[in-house]
Amino acid sequence: MTSHDTEVYTVAPEMPAMFDGMKLAAVATILYIIVRCLNLKSPTAPPDLTYQDTALNRFLLKSCPLLTKEYIPPLLWGKSGHLQTALYGKLGRVSSPHPTGLRKYLPMQDGATATFDLFEPLADHQSGADITMVICPGIGNHSEKHYIRTFVDHSQRQGYRCAVLNHLGALPNIELTSPRMFTYGCTWEFAAMVGYIKKMYPQTQLIVVGFSLGGNIVCKFLGENRANQERVLCCVSVCQGYSALRAQETFLQWDQCRRFYNFLMADNMKKIILSHRGSLFGGGSPKMVDADLRRLYTATSLMQIDDNIMRKFHGYSSLKEYYEKESCVHYIHNVNVPLLLVNSADDPLVHGSLLTIPRTLAEKKENVIFALTLHGGHLGFFEGAVLFPQPLTWMDKVIVGYANTICQWEKQKPACQSQEGRKTAYSC
Repeated sequence: MTSHDTEVYTVAPEMPAMFDGMKLAAVATILYIIVRCLNLKSPTAPPDLTYQDTALNRFLLKSCPLLTKEYIPPLLWGKSGHLQTALYGKLGRVSSPHPTGLRKYLPMQDGATATFDLFEPLADHQSGADITMVICPGIGNHSEKHYIRTFVDHSQRQGYRCAVLNHLGALPNIELTSPRMFTYGCTWEFAAMVGYIKKMYPQTQLIVVGFSLGGNIVCKFLGENRANQERVLCCVSVCQGYSALRAQETFLQWDQCRRFYNFLMADNMKKIILSHRGSLFGGGSPKMVDADLRRLYTATSLMQIDDNIMRKFHGYSSLKEYYEKESCVHYIHNVNVPLLLVNSADDPLVHGSLLTIPRTLAEKKENVIFALTLHGGHLGFFEGAVLFPQPLTWMDKVIVGYANTICQWEKQKPACQSQEGRKTAYSC
């Protein structure tokens, strides 16, 4: 190359603008999916309340501000009912405490042995009274679950004694003593626990609390017999479905991934049942045969398990009869003590059509408040700023807050009644 020659360089063409656009479109699509899946655009709001205008309800809404204030879930993920439910399902709660209690064993007439754990209060109750929370956990749950431990610890610190039912067959280290385990609406074990508490603590008054399936059991228990409501100050039910018969069809739908949740719960129920295979399918069980065990192995839904196994514990002739007789929807209208029914609009397990039951009940009965939150999932109700949830949930605080307010009302009620005559507890 001479001094007059010009050196030529080949310049690589810049990245095509089209490719840049595709990258931006991909990022925008991913962000859109994240926003939709996490429901980030959903607003926060106070619970939607259905109730009648009575003196008691006005007092409750004034004195229990959690019912009228915004429920604010963690910003990044708390507006997703699926993530709230998943976090409850996998972790239960964050930094769960370890309350110390005594395990009680109660022999039943059919040979079964009911168990519950008893936790004494860690402080005096603000009312000065002796008050016991009688608690029924969700499906296949017991006193050792993290969400139960968190709630018990919080209640103890507020001056409540707590009695927590361990569903028959749910504790992994407790053998069944008869060929029967817990079912969707059997109230026998819960009734035995309540009877024990009333006998051992003749001065105590009761706050009845039920979570999910436990909500069905406690509402059915109170509605089965008026005597069951004696010494009961109030009842709180959280995230129950009210009617198993109406819920069964929704559990087969893929809407909100409900069919997938059905499969997961069925798998968990299979594990519980199979852990007691010797007691349930042994020679001492006239209700179960080898064919039932084979059908259990292939079951992929709760309905199949209920039809092949659960209904037979109480001799129901069909799945329809089992669901009708064990659902609280046929008993809850008989409950006359103050009743708080809590559900979440984004609960992936409880279809929105089922919520007409508590809403209609609250419209007709003056003792009922139905609180529907926008977010919370199934037994989630986590609170927190952005990412990390707080140890106590909105659910824990609202139950205790409602119970405290009822206790305040009961303390002032005699004076109120003496001023205005003998009126009902709700209109005084």
